[in-house]
Amino acid sequence: MNSNPFVVAEQRLNPICLGTMTFGEQVSEADAHAILDRSLERGVTFIDTAEMYAVPARAETCGATETIIGRWLSRRPGVREKLVLATKVAGPSRGMPWIRGEPSGLTRAEIVAACEGSLRRLQTDVIDLYQIHWPARNVPAFGALSFDPSRDKDCAPIQEQLEAMDQLVRQGKVKAIGLSNESPYGVHEFVRLAEQHGLPRVATVQNPYCLINRSYENGLDETCHRLGVGLLAYSPLGFGLLTGKYDETGLVGDHGRMALFESMRKQRWGRPESLAAARRYNTLAREHGLTPSQLALAFCYRNWRVASTIIGVTSLAQLDECLDAWDVQLSPELLAAVDAIRWEARDPAQ
Repeated sequence: MNSNPFVVAEQRLNPICLGTMTFGEQVSEADAHAILDRSLERGVTFIDTAEMYAVPARAETCGATETIIGRWLSRRPGVREKLVLATKVAGPSRGMPWIRGEPSGLTRAEIVAACEGSLRRLQTDVIDLYQIHWPARNVPAFGALSFDPSRDKDCAPIQEQLEAMDQLVRQGKVKAIGLSNESPYGVHEFVRLAEQHGLPRVATVQNPYCLINRSYENGLDETCHRLGVGLLAYSPLGFGLLTGKYDETGLVGDHGRMALFESMRKQRWGRPESLAAARRYNTLAREHGLTPSQLALAFCYRNWRVASTIIGVTSLAQLDECLDAWDVQLSPELLAAVDAIRWEARDPAQ
C-alpha cells in the first residue's frame, strides 16, 4: 500500500483507516483483536474510534469500543508507537443522555473531561487525532437537507471549543485536532479562529463520502482543499448498501447492521432512494467486471479529495476484501458512468 502524502501531527496518514464502531456490538472483543492484528499485519496503522461507540449507540455499550482497543494495546508492547490513533468527543446529546446529559453544549470542561475518559479507556497517554464528532451548533447533518435557523439553541462557541483543544494539546494529551460531520462554514470558522487567536488548527474533517452520498462535493471539497484540511471519508460502502448484499432481499435477511437494527433503517442510509441508487451502482460494477465493493472503495481510494478512507468490518474476510480493493483502478469511462448515475440520482443518503 503506497504511503499517503497527508500528514497529521508529523505522521503520514495511512490512506486506509480502520473504523471500529462495530467493536462491542456486532464484533466480540476476541474478534476485534483479531481484526486489529490482521490490519496491522497488512500495513494499516491508522485506527479511528469514538467515545460513544459501539453503534448503534446504547448506554450499555458507550465507551466499549475504546475499552476493547485499549486492552488490545495493553497486550501488545510497542504497537502503540506504530499507530495513528484517532477518537472523537461526542457533540450534544442527540438522544444519548447517558454521554453527558441532555443540556450538553460541548463546553470546554466537557471536552476536557471526555478526552480524559478516552485516554483511560484507550490506555494511552496521548491521542494522535482528537475530533469533534458532530457540531455543537445547529447544522444540516445526519439526513437534514437544509439549514433551519429556527432549530438554533445555546451551545459553547467555537472559540471555547478550540481553547479546550488548545489546553489538551499544551498538556501533551492530544497531538492534532479534527472535525466530523461538519459544513463548509464550520470548517472555515474553526480555521479562521485558530489562526486569529493562535489556537490549534484543524487538520482533518471526517464526513460521509461514497457513491450514494457525495454531498462533500457541494462546496466542502473546495473549502478543505484551499485550507489544507484532509477528508477522512466514512461509510465508503454506504452502510453496506454498496456491497450488493441488499440488492435482492432489501434491507432484511442479512447479518449486516441495516438488517439487524431497525434504528439504522430509519436513517438516511435506509431511504428507499438510497437502496435504489446503490443497486444502480452495484449493477454498473458487475457490468465492468468488478464487485460492488471494489467499485465503491476504489472510488474513494483514488479520489483526490480523500486523505484516508475509513473502512468498517465485522470479519477478517471483510477486512481482506476491503484492503485488496486498494489495487483496483477505475477507467475514465467507468468514472464517467458513475457521474452519469449521480446526475440522475444525486445524493439520496445525504
